Amino acid sequence: MAGDDFVSKLNMSIGEEMQKYGFTQRFIDEMVVPVMRFNYGQGVEMNAFVGAISYAWTESGVWAVAGGNKLVCNGLLNAAKAQFIQGTVTSVQEKVHSTKSGNTVKMYEISYVTDTGPGLDLYDIVVIATPLNKKLSNIEFVGFDPPIETLPKPYQQMVTTFVHGRINASFFGCSAPCQFPLLDILTTKNPKFFIHSISAASPVNPVPESDASKAVGLRVWKIFSPEVLTDEQLHQLFESYYAVKVRSWLAYPRYSPPEKIPSIKLHRAIYYLNGIEWAASAMEMSAISAKNVALLSYHQWYGKDDHIDQQDLAERLKSEL
Repeated sequence: MAGDDFVSKLNMSIGEEMQKYGFTQRFIDEMVVPVMRFNYGQGVEMNAFVGAISYAWTESGVWAVAGGNKLVCNGLLNAAKAQFIQGTVTSVQEKVHSTKSGNTVKMYEISYVTDTGPGLDLYDIVVIATPLNKKLSNIEFVGFDPPIETLPKPYQQMVTTFVHGRINASFFGCSAPCQFPLLDILTTKNPKFFIHSISAASPVNPVPESDASKAVGLRVWKIFSPEVLTDEQLHQLFESYYAVKVRSWLAYPRYSPPEKIPSIKLHRAIYYLNGIEWAASAMEMSAISAKNVALLSYHQWYGKDDHIDQQDLAERLKSEL
């Protein structure tokens, strides 16, 4: 899928796309909406591209990273042998820098703050790998004409709650006595449902469940909801619980087609990786965007313009394969 087909999927909702292919409204409401709510906290009003990616995650064989996705970033940093400065960038400004030979060159001055205080460094190329949204980052671009501005498009709040407890099977329609058999529950769009989903949290490398836990039905459950759950709501979901951990975050863009994807290039040598999120927000999509940014910045830096936007690249790759 590329070109006009890709663009068309950004300009219609996943609901409209599925209706076009003959899916009934009941199927969409009962089978598609719950998956969209589970993955993105939104409904079938999302664009068709992110909707298709969301539904693809229902397939078996999805990979997970033991220890968390952050280890992917750690591994890439180690492999690249990059110098890592743990701090918060506050501003970017283009400066004319004098070289030892007496010439001048344009560079970017990056101001940042670390635990030890403020810092400042000069760079030839800058890659922005965070959403340019005031609620998620607050980078000031100083003196650019035309100005580089933060993007006003909103992000969707997702509240993740981990609960160690015994689920209230009757709340989900399982009459007592009930050996609750389900490990994943997704919800349709209904005012009485205050959660998007609830799932048994399992480690990547399964640990045998103790006899004691089996006997009392104790598990760790992961709940996605639009708002922080109240004590009353937790008591509706669980007969009893012993530990609760809550994380609220602006997880994904709030999709509303037609989508306009931000430019990947913001200035002469400033590139924006996170614009791809407005097509679909996923770790894999960010990896694709990162590769494109790396290739584009490399080719532009070394003047290899013939390697950029190659119209016949797809056909040539097919012939090589």
